[in-house]
Amino acid sequence: MARIAVVTGGSRGIGEAISLALQKAGATVVANYAGNDEKARAFTERTGIAARKWDVGDHQACIDNCAAIAAEFGPIDIVVNNAGITRDGTLARMSYDDWHDVMRVNLGGCFNMAKACFPGMVERGWGRIVNIGSINGQAGQYGQVNYAAAKSGIHGFTKALAQEGAKKGVTVNAIAPGYIDTDMVAAVPAPVLEKIVAKIPVGRLGQAEEIARGVAFLCSENAGFVTGSTMSINGGQHMY
Repeated sequence: MARIAVVTGGSRGIGEAISLALQKAGATVVANYAGNDEKARAFTERTGIAARKWDVGDHQACIDNCAAIAAEFGPIDIVVNNAGITRDGTLARMSYDDWHDVMRVNLGGCFNMAKACFPGMVERGWGRIVNIGSINGQAGQYGQVNYAAAKSGIHGFTKALAQEGAKKGVTVNAIAPGYIDTDMVAAVPAPVLEKIVAKIPVGRLGQAEEIARGVAFLCSENAGFVTGSTMSINGGQHMY
């Protein structure tokens, strides 16, 4: 029987690539989204993957929607916490709302989805949680104290929760992408983008599918001995 997977922020960019990779691996995938209904409908028509709308920063919405997905498709076996937002600015210019919104969605969303799905995984004796961190959570980034803090928090969250699930057949891992060729990165002015690429040893931006393949492995039966780990997929830009 197919595993049931939920991918937050799963209808666009890296999230879409992850949803498609898990579908290709045989999972029944449900993609969460928070914004554009028209684009979500187009995603479902294009891929055949169901899309469900809710705010992952809303604790009760995560509980309710995961329960609804479980009732419709079956118990959730795989959660990929990919949803994230940015509210960039130096500390001097950053408002409390800018800080709070990023922490609420990027880090709080991981907690909310785990609360909704982790207990069932433990009870059934199998589960996979993959949290999407960032190179900027590992190395820091000017003008991103909120985003870097949230993503760094994801890496600590991953290690702690992995210890709770390890003996129960539930693995918890993270992936820290570097600069990936998405719409967001494509919007960066060309001179700035050239400087970014110049700092990447492999000499190019990553592809969303490269992140997705890492997620698919961590969600597979073959990754049962991998937990509490962070896989850095960044072209060698940050090594430690």
